Amino acid sequence: MLAPDRAKPSWARGVGEAGWKGVRSHWIFALLLAGGVALRVLATVAYRPALLYIDSAKYLAGPGGTAPQGYRALLRVLDPVGGFALVAAVQHVFGLAMAAGLYAVLRRRALGHRAPRWAAALATAPVLLDAYQLQLESTIMPDVLFETLIAAGLVLLLWRPTPSARLVAAGALALGVAATVREIGAVLVVPLVVFAFASAGKGARWRRGALAIGCFALPVVGYMAGAFVAGGHFGLGSNGPGPEYGRAAAAADCTTLVVPADERALCPSPAQTFALGGIDGLLHSPASPGHTVPVPPGVSRGHLLDRFALAVVRQQPVRVAWSVLRDSVRLFALTRDGNPQVTPISRWQFQVSYPVYPRRYSLAYFTRLAEQNHSGGDLVAVRPAAAILRDYQLGGGYTPGPLYAVFLATGVLGAVLGRRRRAGLAGACALVTAAAVILLVSSDAFEFSWRYQLPAVVMLPLAGVLGLTALVSRQEHTIPLRGTVRLTK
Repeated sequence: MLAPDRAKPSWARGVGEAGWKGVRSHWIFALLLAGGVALRVLATVAYRPALLYIDSAKYLAGPGGTAPQGYRALLRVLDPVGGFALVAAVQHVFGLAMAAGLYAVLRRRALGHRAPRWAAALATAPVLLDAYQLQLESTIMPDVLFETLIAAGLVLLLWRPTPSARLVAAGALALGVAATVREIGAVLVVPLVVFAFASAGKGARWRRGALAIGCFALPVVGYMAGAFVAGGHFGLGSNGPGPEYGRAAAAADCTTLVVPADERALCPSPAQTFALGGIDGLLHSPASPGHTVPVPPGVSRGHLLDRFALAVVRQQPVRVAWSVLRDSVRLFALTRDGNPQVTPISRWQFQVSYPVYPRRYSLAYFTRLAEQNHSGGDLVAVRPAAAILRDYQLGGGYTPGPLYAVFLATGVLGAVLGRRRRAGLAGACALVTAAAVILLVSSDAFEFSWRYQLPAVVMLPLAGVLGLTALVSRQEHTIPLRGTVRLTK
């Protein structure tokens, strides 16, 4: 018999046994989760207190009208407590929490079906191990909070085969809050309402659809009203004057485009577009026609650019659609290569020294920004750890494009063909697949950036595994036998 001081308490044994049993039952996910934790610890060591980007100032320097300020709510809570280091740590926790949520809902929805257990774990690998996800978790930017809210909304909506009114309301609220973090999230109301309507009983469909719209709109309208009271501007924000101009100008055929004389100079030649670096340069370069063309009296620059973009879309819709499609399929490429006509991919890659952006966004500027936000001290990159992360990322530490394509194809097939087997699973699959496509294509319609593809690490794997589950689930048939007994195969 053990001495009292050496005896192990029964509750400790129980916790240990339960924990070990859980690890054995979910060992693939446990291994992936351990890898995700290790990478995040390494990133925390490599960049202190966190990474800053060009747009970080929008959320740190004070309220402004150029971007939604929903992310500032998180910063206001965390900055005074622990500065940038705490913000980055919380964003790393968000990444791990998203993986746990995806795994839980997939295992729950796969119960009773023949979907392989490893498939649910596979769906968490992108968010846990993708270096581009990890880099943005380390950066003071709203993207990780945005995808966390999307993941939360989808998990709530999918938690039950037929979601209750409370789950629909909670899921819609989470997706609505996401739109206050990045305005492109507003497009998610479309798949949300369709799903809420289709998943309800015949007598409750209109009520359930109205509930989804109302709960989604509540944070959006509340935010817009607050913005109007605070700054006299009613809206979620914008990317500056004429955000549609870049895509339209890059796609336009100036030889056949008919526009007023004061808009003619807004149409760049192919050589000019190439020299500016594509859409990003057309939007932001001081040499872009969008910034240099004189504005007629009585017209704002934003209105002038909007008129030009609308003319391109009306007269040359096929060229614009082809331009968007050509950029959208970049996500499915085998490798992540830089392209001079899109936002430089190096901005989303780990560097061995602390990344800065010449001219305006120097290390001195970022240091002052950090000091103003309770993060005094040097901004540093620890070379050994940073080099490991960079080698991992450039050496293939990201989700391969063809795997995204497989997830998307499986999601589409599950949504279409799965209805013959499990209508509930097919509906869930349709929700996630449609939400992913609408969100990613809507982002690409303005400008392609690898940053804007980040929600794919959450949405496409979830769609793919739900699709796989719907396709392999047993088809139910009822066969009459002796009048009263039915067999199900």
